[in-house]
Amino acid sequence: MAEYIGPLEPRENWDKWHVQDIGLDEPVKKLTPERIEKIVNRILIGEGWARIKAYVDTCIHCGLCSSACHHYLSNDGNPHFAPVGKIRNTLWPMLKTKGKVNAEFIKTAAEIVYTECNVCMRCSMYCPFGIDMAYLISLVRRICHFCRVVPQYLQDTVNSHAVTMNQMWVKQDEWIDTLQWQEEDAQDIVTTARIPLDKEGADVMYSVIGPEPKILAQLLANASVIMTVAGIDWTMPSFDGWDNSDMAMYSGDWEVMGRVKKAHFEAAMRLKCKKIVMGECGHAFRSVYDRGNRILGWRMHPIPIVHAVQFYYELLRDGKIKIARKIKEPVTLHDPCNIMRGRGLYEMGRYVMKAICEDF
Repeated sequence: MAEYIGPLEPRENWDKWHVQDIGLDEPVKKLTPERIEKIVNRILIGEGWARIKAYVDTCIHCGLCSSACHHYLSNDGNPHFAPVGKIRNTLWPMLKTKGKVNAEFIKTAAEIVYTECNVCMRCSMYCPFGIDMAYLISLVRRICHFCRVVPQYLQDTVNSHAVTMNQMWVKQDEWIDTLQWQEEDAQDIVTTARIPLDKEGADVMYSVIGPEPKILAQLLANASVIMTVAGIDWTMPSFDGWDNSDMAMYSGDWEVMGRVKKAHFEAAMRLKCKKIVMGECGHAFRSVYDRGNRILGWRMHPIPIVHAVQFYYELLRDGKIKIARKIKEPVTLHDPCNIMRGRGLYEMGRYVMKAICEDF
């Protein structure tokens, strides 16, 4: 193991950065040193030791990751917000003491890993050794999860995943009803539009995130119009597995993550679909394409996974849909972390933007 460097000096004006959240403030009151030590060693030694040792022994503390981090850049180069600074203030002390840290440390670590890092992996692109800082941060989040020190809203969405298999507490009858009235809205645009439910053998199972039926229902109608005009043989499940999102991946509850991904894959296999086309959400795509198969012990996915950007690219390229009116205003593209850096859909994204924008 590399020589322990130690955490950074305490921040000045800590109250400025302190996060007040019942999910962080209350659970720490019940933590004991024995429980913390047991959890830390279970995760660091039992689950992640090989990668941790490789990364920690490899890092030369060059600081190149800092300039890649938007938290660091937006806080005037404060070293506490640098990726290596976050690791030094969370993971390093736990490694050095072999888990002998107190409840207040866990609370501070939770504030750092949940509110000061998006696990976007941009820093890893700049690291000369490709160290996966997001994985290290995720391990700290996993420790916080087992300590039950998780931001309340995030934990509520995970609870929803565990109970309803979607992140927004959407009941099955609400899901089906939303699809039906969005089909009617789609027919106001294209009279033959449909949202087929539970169609076995369809070419495409289309999956979305929980917020779509809850607060962005019009996106379902939009998808129906596109699928109809393009002549796609598609379906959506009426049962669990329609939500492809995964907030448990972010909280550190990989057990619930596995359950949610299993339901998603099994929905497509139950319907005997040829592939899954996912909506726009990048974190959902990451959880299905990159994490879902691995957490379930699969080397590859049991069914092909296609992100919306790739799907629209193929439709435009093949002439299956044509753009009636292009956006006239100047438009730029911020490369999304999970589908661009994570999947490499750079050129496909630009192809789509050029097809729909006059000034891109």
